[in-house]
This record gives sequence, structure tokens and C-alpha cells, in this order.
Amino acid sequence: METTQGQVVIEMRPDLAPGHVARIKELARDGFYDGIVFHRVIEGFMAQTGCPKGTGTGGSGKKLPAEFNAGKHLRGTCSMARAQDPNSGDSQFFICFDNASFLDGQYTVWGQVLSGMENVDKIKRGEPVVNPDKIVSLKVAADLA
Repeated sequence: METTQGQVVIEMRPDLAPGHVARIKELARDGFYDGIVFHRVIEGFMAQTGCPKGTGTGGSGKKLPAEFNAGKHLRGTCSMARAQDPNSGDSQFFICFDNASFLDGQYTVWGQVLSGMENVDKIKRGEPVVNPDKIVSLKVAADLA
């Protein structure tokens, strides 16, 4: 993932959330995430993106059944955002800045930052974020070879 702050490499975890990983790959290949802002960024907690409206109120239009798993919400964890309904995950996801174990078992963990966490740390904070950073492009590594 190339962001306005630099590259972030995420290891996807289909062993934890096969449906979510498949959907993120599909959206990435379609260019859905390219240009989308980090609309909700909370210091010491997480950076959230994936809303085409840039407000946290939009998605791709395809709700995903929850795949709650044994993944832990630690620094660099990638997990799906959702509304109150556990089966409301869509395209929005967040990257944890720090331990957020209170989310364990309630949100679908689908990946882990392998490199570039220093770039995630640089993402502008806010709710909403003024002049937000964005995903320049999100590519699936297998597609880059």
C-alpha cells in the first residue's frame, strides 16, 4: 500500500479471515482503495480508511459475514471496521497504532503490517481529519510480479 506518507507492506492472513482477505484483494484489484483518505485517526489507537465518501459512512456495498478469530489487536494489526451489527464489515479497515486488546474477538483481524509502520505513525490525526492523508494505491503483491 502506497500512502501519502510512504509505503506500508501488509501481510494478509487468509488463515484467519479468508472471506475478508478475498474481498480486500478483489477491491484492491479493482482500484477501489486508490485515493481513499484516512478519515478517522485516533492517537494511540488506530488509523481508519476504506470509505469512498471519506466520512466513515460509505462502503463498497457488499456486507461481509464476521470472521472473528484468534488474531490479536496489537501494534500494526489490520482489522475490519464495522457498525453495531457484527456482519456489517464492508470495505473500511483500520491499522492499530498500539495494543487494542479490548477489540479482540469482536472485530475481524485480517492482516499485519510487515514494514512501513513508521509511515502509518505519520498519518495525520483527527475525527474528522483536516487535509487527510490517503491511500495513493493499494496493490496485491502477487499482482506486482
